[in-house]
Amino acid sequence: MSSPNPPGGEIALAREVEAIQIPSGDRFNLPAGTHVIITQSLGGTYTVATDFGLARISADDADALGIDPTSPEQPATAKVEAGIAVTDGDYEAAIWEQLKTVFDPEIPVNIVDLGLVYDCKVVEADGARSAEVKMTLTAPGCGMGPTIAADARGKILAIEGFADATVDLVWDPPWNQDMISEEGKMKLGMI
Repeated sequence: MSSPNPPGGEIALAREVEAIQIPSGDRFNLPAGTHVIITQSLGGTYTVATDFGLARISADDADALGIDPTSPEQPATAKVEAGIAVTDGDYEAAIWEQLKTVFDPEIPVNIVDLGLVYDCKVVEADGARSAEVKMTLTAPGCGMGPTIAADARGKILAIEGFADATVDLVWDPPWNQDMISEEGKMKLGMI
């Protein structure tokens, strides 16, 4: 497969795919032939506009969009990496870097720069290394919370040496726009 259809171009799905409805977080199937428009391709997932509203498609189903995520023509943000080595022993820094590859499907800024990650700890016990992360969402009612948390957990577990990772959604303190990093504000056109 070659590079993806141009951004904003309509694509007919080559096969049925499981998708996640945005913002409810409900799983459903998009049938083969469904016309979609890719609105965001970040962190190894694809947000698409459909006749059913916005949906998120996993990189595992990129071929249905006519995309080969392993192609060198693809942007690095579309690729999912595994087995990431930590050469300097700074596992916490590695976690923060991985969390910068997790995106809210409606906002083109990673969860770290959005200010959604409140705490990150590396825990070593009984010879096993695990991570504990506390994060929030921009709105408590967002059904995508478990999906975003699962993405974050998967990205952490892609780092070599982690036996487990816990990503808890918390609501205190409540998130507000002042928590967005300067870089995030620039991407959102806020400064």
